[in-house]
Amino acid sequence: MAEAKTARVDLFVSYAGPDRPWAEWAARQLETAGYTVELDVWDWATGANFVLCINDALARADRVLALFSVAYFERERFTIDEWTAVLAERPDETERRRLIPVRVQEVKPPPILRSLIYRDLFDLAEPQARAALLAAVGGPVRPATAPFPGDAVTASTARVPGSYPAVWNAPRRNQAFTGRQGLLAALRAGLTGGDRAVVQALAGLGGVGKTQLAIEYAHLFVGDYDLVWWIDAERPELIGEQVAALAVAAGWVDQGVTIAVAQDIAWRRLRAVHGWLLIFDNATDGTDLARWLPPETGHVIVTSRSSAFAGVATPVEVDVFSRAESVDMLRQHLPTVADADADRLAAQLGDLPLALAQATGLMAETRIGVADYLTELTEHTAQLLRMGAVVGYPAPLAAAIEVSLTQLTGEEDSAGVQFLQLCAQLAPEPIPLRWFADALEGILPEPLATVAGARLAFRNTLARLARLGLVRLDEHTVQLHRLTQAVLRDLATPAERQDHRQRAEQIVAAGEPDNDGTDPLSWPAWAELLPHLLTLDAATAGTDLRDTACNAAWYLLMRADYRTVLPLAERWHRQWRSRLHPDDGHVLWMASQVATAYWLTGRYEQARQLHEDTLHRYRRTFGDDHPNTLTSANNLAGCLIDLGEHEQGRQLHEDTLHRRRQILGDDHPNTLTSANNFADSLARLGEHERARQLHEDTLHRYRRTLGDDHPNTLTSTNNLAASLSDLGEHEQARQLHEDTLHRRRRTLGDDHPDTLTSTNNLANSLARLGEHEQARQLREYLVDRRRARADNHPDTAE
Repeated sequence: MAEAKTARVDLFVSYAGPDRPWAEWAARQLETAGYTVELDVWDWATGANFVLCINDALARADRVLALFSVAYFERERFTIDEWTAVLAERPDETERRRLIPVRVQEVKPPPILRSLIYRDLFDLAEPQARAALLAAVGGPVRPATAPFPGDAVTASTARVPGSYPAVWNAPRRNQAFTGRQGLLAALRAGLTGGDRAVVQALAGLGGVGKTQLAIEYAHLFVGDYDLVWWIDAERPELIGEQVAALAVAAGWVDQGVTIAVAQDIAWRRLRAVHGWLLIFDNATDGTDLARWLPPETGHVIVTSRSSAFAGVATPVEVDVFSRAESVDMLRQHLPTVADADADRLAAQLGDLPLALAQATGLMAETRIGVADYLTELTEHTAQLLRMGAVVGYPAPLAAAIEVSLTQLTGEEDSAGVQFLQLCAQLAPEPIPLRWFADALEGILPEPLATVAGARLAFRNTLARLARLGLVRLDEHTVQLHRLTQAVLRDLATPAERQDHRQRAEQIVAAGEPDNDGTDPLSWPAWAELLPHLLTLDAATAGTDLRDTACNAAWYLLMRADYRTVLPLAERWHRQWRSRLHPDDGHVLWMASQVATAYWLTGRYEQARQLHEDTLHRYRRTFGDDHPNTLTSANNLAGCLIDLGEHEQGRQLHEDTLHRRRQILGDDHPNTLTSANNFADSLARLGEHERARQLHEDTLHRYRRTLGDDHPNTLTSTNNLAASLSDLGEHEQARQLHEDTLHRRRRTLGDDHPDTLTSTNNLANSLARLGEHEQARQLREYLVDRRRARADNHPDTAE
């Protein structure tokens, strides 16, 4: 896109996004007539500040051409700022105002504008529309460089927007089309960008509105084309007949010539001219379509559920609506629906345009309320989403999914069906493909187990599902829309659903990272797994998934995501305790996580009570030396120290360390945790030299076994630095604190509580060394960071 203009210009074109064809047409006519024109889509650089560009353009232009339409006066558009700014100016010495109003659509301007004389450009033939535009602007008039094309297919001058060419067969425009301005702009830019990539493929899941987008583009920019031809490309063997029909409609061949001859003539005629648009709707993939693509002298749009168009077309990913677009669509059809209800309905429908269209149609017809509709959606998904045909879509959502499943079954792709059934139990977020490729024996049913174990066969199955619009596929993950999942679940029998859920639980449990969440290197894998764990609901899950839930809670604690983990762990603990037994191992494990969350958020007394109860149950059920019992004892000791019971805490830490050394060995991570905590308890009791020696030994073992950057190693480094400071070795302590802060920032991030602790400790070290200004700056930074976290930890109040 060109650089923004800096010299003065005669005219700036002010318009609303849907009226872009009119804006481009008007700008062309004005430049042909000798005016200098500024138009955003021609002159403003990609990524520029839009508000500043408007401000500069208004200052630079002698006059402003305002294209009045319904959209132009919508309150949320920048056009309001444009015309009000110009209208507020005083007329010049000739009593001429800068604002030049023309209407491109039947619209009643706001009262403040009704005194202005405007001209109409719509519903006129092209010569009359051009004359009206130039008369509105005034000044020199030059003849157009080409005659009005009329019915001629070979003309290249753009017609007035809204006029249709003689060769045209696109479907009727959807008058309820909503949003998609960004995609329309991207599609337009891709087709008119000037490079050779004039084939654009609109790709996406079934129901996202790819065909509707292509129809809207064809009608919106019809004035730029002298030929627009729509081809149903779902069955490649029928494309030839439709190309022959194009040749006949354009008058290039007589009825009855062979398809091969008609195609050859059509392609030769298209090669000789510009200004045409072909749309291949619902193509299967690039392989079938490539031989039918015409020469690169015009524009081609392809719609497809598949994104396999490498080397054939430039893909334009069509996703679900934004939430704002969904709510706008719902409010257009259901004007009385409350904003909160519209948002809730859009969320449950996953912002899928087809589902939203079905819902609004059914709700408008039956007058069913949002709450009742959502209840039906939850209880009878497939039945509800079979109801109501939607204009512009071949079938309701559930019916389309069932047709795709039937097609898979007909192709004897049982593995594909099984894969969908298992994925339907998981979250609508991306699902790692490695969970299936690496699945343990017995988890996946046959034939999926065999197919998933064969890389190429598995990829072929996934590609087939993507072509049917059932999944979104990339190199490492696959994703299903939440409504596709709901329909698939609804189509299964209760026994099938139970089997699918059990297998899905095993898949997620087996996909758990080897690390329990302590090491930041495992955090991306945990973040990927967590949505699926939550969807399966560990509260009612089997043993394997309960293990994963306990480790997931620890991962969230290590991430310092206290707001998420505390209510989640409390719910799991409460439901497991009710469903299993208060002394069950998973119940006690989760109780320990809840108590740790209390401790980390400063609720020390609650933490102490729950840790005491948990330790008592562990000792009674599993014995004093069980690893989980010792973990519970370690946690209680920490609470006691934070509550000021230093001697009791020291004794418990010392006993736990002794037992862990005997059972686990000196270098086990749990033993080193106890050694670190016991050393810290010694320091609190004033035994600084003994604490320093134990911290040095512990840090040496941590570095050897876990590495320099492991969070436990950095905790040990931080504690050794504190011991050195207690002993008056301030410079050595400062160096260790600096190094620890640097490593924590890199591995944990600037806002992690451990990083903030290191920031505080370094500030204290600097103050002890007399570097008060540096210490002050660090403390101010620390207070700002802790306030920004707003995690209700008592340290935030510093």
